[in-house]
Amino acid sequence: MNFTKYVILESIWSPLFIGTLSDAYIMGFTNHLRHHAFVHAKLRLYSSNLESFQKTIKPVLTFATGNVNKLKEVQRMIGGDDCKFDLRNVALNLPELQGDPETIAIEKCKAAANLVQGPIFTEDTSLCFNALNGLPGPYVKWFLEKCGRNGLNDVLVGFDDKTAYAQTIVAYCIGPGEKVHLFEGRTDGVIVRSRGSTEFGWDPIFEPNEGGGKTYAEMMKEEKDAISHRSRAFAKFREYLANHGV
Repeated sequence: MNFTKYVILESIWSPLFIGTLSDAYIMGFTNHLRHHAFVHAKLRLYSSNLESFQKTIKPVLTFATGNVNKLKEVQRMIGGDDCKFDLRNVALNLPELQGDPETIAIEKCKAAANLVQGPIFTEDTSLCFNALNGLPGPYVKWFLEKCGRNGLNDVLVGFDDKTAYAQTIVAYCIGPGEKVHLFEGRTDGVIVRSRGSTEFGWDPIFEPNEGGGKTYAEMMKEEKDAISHRSRAFAKFREYLANHGV
């Protein structure tokens, strides 16, 4: 009996049966074993490749906005080459809510999570006049549309107190029915007559206390990012994602 025949059979059956098997049967069985070894090797390679592929896939984090410029700004704040998630945006038809900024942020994020059925975050920004106990607050967008920047200034004509604060609340939820996490950023300042670029809403009438006498609209992008309410809110959000993931 040749060596191959003996080794194969010795490992499977008792030597008592070796003599009863034909060479053709043993050859067929050998090929069968080789085929299985090939298949198992392929499966191990596939499993290894799949594991490597899965490691390269980043979880998707959705920003509820249809504003591409907002997306780019947020990518600059929480993205980067070492970003561990794929940041995308989606335009959603969310209800116009009323209430204090925190309540609006929570309910808005819940509604967004129900629509996308997954992790999502929203952003709500307010401009709050201290003389008006926080108004216009989250309704500043509509005040601006109806009254303009000069109109917002005129609201404070009868008040000595021109102080205000800009506030952003980022609300994050991992899915329907889950807890909403809030991240607030705030910058104190005063309301002034419009100065600087009119590209971004009420930026020309808000002069932050840390701005060296400039309005938001007069600042370079890097200057504004260093002290803005949005940057502060997203810095907290970025830290949360770094510690907890998406």
